Amino acid sequence: MNATTLSLREGLARRVVRGVGSPRLTLALIALVGLAVIGHARVEGGLAGPLAAAFAMAAANLAAALLTNARLRADLALFVFHLSLLALLALAATGRLTALTGTLELAQGEVFDGHLLTREAGPLHPDRLARLRFVNDGFTIDYAEGWRRGRTTNDVRAFGQDGRAVHHAIGDITPLVLEGYRFYTTSNKGFAIVMRWVPRGGQPPERGTVHLPSYPLNEHRQAQSWRIPGTSREAWVMLDLDAPAIDPSRASTFQLPGAHRLVFVTGGERRELRPGDNISVPEGVLVYEGLTAWMGYKVYYDPTLPWLLACAAVGVLALAAFFWRRFGREGRGA
Repeated sequence: MNATTLSLREGLARRVVRGVGSPRLTLALIALVGLAVIGHARVEGGLAGPLAAAFAMAAANLAAALLTNARLRADLALFVFHLSLLALLALAATGRLTALTGTLELAQGEVFDGHLLTREAGPLHPDRLARLRFVNDGFTIDYAEGWRRGRTTNDVRAFGQDGRAVHHAIGDITPLVLEGYRFYTTSNKGFAIVMRWVPRGGQPPERGTVHLPSYPLNEHRQAQSWRIPGTSREAWVMLDLDAPAIDPSRASTFQLPGAHRLVFVTGGERRELRPGDNISVPEGVLVYEGLTAWMGYKVYYDPTLPWLLACAAVGVLALAAFFWRRFGREGRGA
């Protein structure tokens, strides 16, 4: 390879880098990132891959600009600010590829088994949910007059790999943190029907819960359809309350209703059940054991969050130093 060929290749490489770092491309990429963020928020399941790609292209544009634009490197504070911005873009791309958000519901006494009701995860998410275990030991929610929700305190026990349980009190702001996953309580909660199913033929009985719609948001819609385990039989249940479980006229707490009836419909037959009652169907016997409560949780996982905060802090300090020096000099010059 002669010197002329080498010079041509170096010149071509410089032109490519200048093109990648051009201000016009910067404007286009800012618009692209904005569109990707909106799409990620509005599309069910998210757009983690396209959003990460948009952040990566913006990071490449900024890196090329730092290499080719000497003015961005002339002032140390301004250079540090742009480096922190570059790190933020790279971390944002990494976060979208590895992050997870989801929701789940647990009745009191139920153990989380790794399954989520809703889930949005990046393609490179290191899924470790299956080995996490914690149990909902019950919760208290304070209400002001008019059903204004206050503090939520949820007692949980988290189980380590050695089987030992550790007690935690979590809420809407205070999470349960397990291997980087952060579990928070939500306003989504309600009553759950506890049923025991005894199939015919000597098969072992099963005990489970049917979650009714969130309460008190759906006070007058406390009904749910479900399928009896191991059968094709559909059942419909409705909780009939004699009085609101939470008195809206005064300060109160979330509590299970006292007097109530359970309306149970299957195969065209309607029954009203109280705790301890049972209903027989051709496939077995259902026993209504009573009511309990369920809590809805949201879960987050993003290992880049501490680094994002650190880079943002460095960027703010660097930009403040740049403007302080610049306007400070102008003030002294005047």
